[in-house]
Amino acid sequence: MARYILMDIEGTLISVAFVRDILFPFAKQHLSPFLRERRHDPNVLRWTTECQDTLERETGNRPAYEQLPGMLAGWIDQDRKLPCLKALQGMMWDEGYRQRAFSPELYGDVLPALTQWRDCGIRLGIYSSGSKQAQQLLFTYTNVGDVTALFEHFFDTSVGEKKAASSYSTISEQIGLPPHHILFLSDTERELDAAAATGFRTAHIVRPGTNGGTRHPIHHDFTALPIEG
Repeated sequence: MARYILMDIEGTLISVAFVRDILFPFAKQHLSPFLRERRHDPNVLRWTTECQDTLERETGNRPAYEQLPGMLAGWIDQDRKLPCLKALQGMMWDEGYRQRAFSPELYGDVLPALTQWRDCGIRLGIYSSGSKQAQQLLFTYTNVGDVTALFEHFFDTSVGEKKAASSYSTISEQIGLPPHHILFLSDTERELDAAAATGFRTAHIVRPGTNGGTRHPIHHDFTALPIEG
């Protein structure tokens, strides 16, 4: 039996459209006022400085603070997986969640499965390119209420990129279990490839609007996942 189930979020637990059509546009719309109003916030300055450092490394020119909204909006359009961008997005989404501007909707099979697995003693965790803060916010404000207590870990790209096998080795070490006791659920084949290369068990979750692959067992919901074995 799997002793730990590690899960992606988008396309696995919630629709990819929630992030693409709601969260990203919200962040783009609020970039300018957020950066203007929080300009002297030390936490914001930490991450905007890192964004400026990244842009300077990539372009050879260091942008002024006032230029950041347009540049970060471009990164959002490109879905750049940069910790500095993800941290700033998380802060903006925090305000949106608290204002009830949006609420993520878990797929209908998700909560019953998570609850059953926990009742069976299986540990649960999340691995997403979104920051740990953004992950916890999402699960605090779902359509079925706050479900953060179901998860033991929230891993983000501070452990490494999701398509790198070394990231899953790090996660295995932090969880404290050998890879073959961990089942990874994702809608992205290359992430599953990286996890499998480390020895994780895998299941490719194919929801409406996402594409299946050929290298991992395909499941359209959580009702018949290979927990045993």
